[in-house]
Amino acid sequence: MAVTETSLRGDGLCLGYHGTTVVEDASIALRPGRVTALVGPNGSGKSTLLRALARLHRPAAGAVTLADGTAAASLSPREFARRVTLLAQSRPTPSGVRVRDMVGYGRHPYRGRWRAGDPDGEAAITRAMELTGVTPMADRAADELSGGELQRVWLAACLAQDTGVLLLDEPTTFLDLRYQVELLDLVRDLADEHDVAIGVVLHDLNQAAELADHIVLLHRGRIRADGPPARVLTEELLAEVYGIRIEVTHNPATGTLTTRPIGRRAKGLPATI
Repeated sequence: MAVTETSLRGDGLCLGYHGTTVVEDASIALRPGRVTALVGPNGSGKSTLLRALARLHRPAAGAVTLADGTAAASLSPREFARRVTLLAQSRPTPSGVRVRDMVGYGRHPYRGRWRAGDPDGEAAITRAMELTGVTPMADRAADELSGGELQRVWLAACLAQDTGVLLLDEPTTFLDLRYQVELLDLVRDLADEHDVAIGVVLHDLNQAAELADHIVLLHRGRIRADGPPARVLTEELLAEVYGIRIEVTHNPATGTLTTRPIGRRAKGLPATI
């Protein structure tokens, strides 16, 4: 997959709804070849921050820029869509539209009227469908798909858009365990093999620890910590942010980190913090 080497950053972002601030003074940088995971409790501002990077939420203060210093707000929608794509939490299900045509929606920044002017389109669509495993359902109608199948098709549309920055808002929603693993493996491959800069909102801390190079931990609209998983996902920080005890273990042989929330019913372990 040919992509433009680019990155995206937000500096000093203040974001709100109807006069209420929900994200304050947040700065984040997405770099080529690196996965950055945004984690934190519900209402901490993760999705709002991601939407601001995607130009779907206008900042009250601060700016979003691309690697060459171009202000994101200065680009036309078509120009921005050739550099950044977003897989949102939910999208409408088009009635009667074939899967292959849905994936083709990702080519909109490259097409003129009547889908003209996109010589690379068919190859990009085919490649995106193969990567996401939706080729066997190419001729099925979108409204016949399960939630998990539909999520994979929308991801394929994002990959067909062929950008250097990929934003994902809770992408494992609706997916069973197999496809969660396969999707996260694909995200890692896009960073490692295609140098894509990836920002992803995740609720599962173990998935974030395994997938991400860099973690941004949000709490009450502010970035509480950011850095490598081992530095951010500590028992002290997680207890502060989530309000419960979370046990963190490290496997020195594999270098993996695992988190385990401790509830009242955990045997032999106090839940108090």
